[in-house]
Amino acid sequence: MDQAERLRNVIKQKSKGMLQNTARVVTITSGKGGVGKSNIAVNLAVWLSKMGKRVIIFDADLGLANVEVMFGAVPQYDLSDLIYRGKSLREIITQGPLEIGFISGGLGVAGLNNLSKDQIVYLVHSLAELNEMADIIIIDTGAGVSDSVLEFVLTSPEILLVTTPDPSSLTDAYSLLKALYRNPIFSRQNTKISIVANKVTSTEEGEQVFSKLNTVVSQFLKGNINFLGMIPQDQEMDRAVRSQKVISIEKVNAASSKAFQVLAGNYLNDGHDMITVHKGITQIVINFLARRRS
Repeated sequence: MDQAERLRNVIKQKSKGMLQNTARVVTITSGKGGVGKSNIAVNLAVWLSKMGKRVIIFDADLGLANVEVMFGAVPQYDLSDLIYRGKSLREIITQGPLEIGFISGGLGVAGLNNLSKDQIVYLVHSLAELNEMADIIIIDTGAGVSDSVLEFVLTSPEILLVTTPDPSSLTDAYSLLKALYRNPIFSRQNTKISIVANKVTSTEEGEQVFSKLNTVVSQFLKGNINFLGMIPQDQEMDRAVRSQKVISIEKVNAASSKAFQVLAGNYLNDGHDMITVHKGITQIVINFLARRRS
């Protein structure tokens, strides 16, 4: 058994233990970049916090630091300071708005694979302390089917897969699901996979996104996925993203912000509420121009 496999097994056992403790652990991922994954992670965290939950985000989207940029908070320490410099878990947690904590990945998965056995045990023991600090732990991974993404996704009890109606996004989302289902350490019985349709122009389009994925997963992978909800294409959210702001804090009455509220409620209550997205002519033109610029 090589070092990377030992690390996966240790963290996988600890992830199963987390299910029996207090914190829910959910990994947010995507088959490709640019679908709004980190934006969904942050806004979901905001609404979960507004609903009274203690939330900590582990920013594992290595090299991009999207969470800290959106929160406007620069972390003093990251995961490498925990492993190599003797910092405690509490010291490497940076406080964002609404008392949402976040941890910067820092050293990355490549660094994790090179840890000694003692360092692995120390890391897992330290991260287990998050159960005492949070009700919900959100892991924001990178995009795609790289080893670094799969390391996190394969060990997560709950997965939120973000996609858009774009055909290439749907294809990449399916590629990620196929990589999961065909991996020998993936547990169908102990993993819940939910789909979030982002940047949709109508309720029907959001439902079609899930239907297309659900059909191919059921037919070709013999798997089971759930539909958590949808987020509409929203000019207000586009402006917030460009300004490095969080729409659910800056514009709580925006269509996308309300959709994030519904999404958080569905996550907490295992619900299936869906927002109504009206596809009027004005919205069609706005969405067309927005996609031409993206």
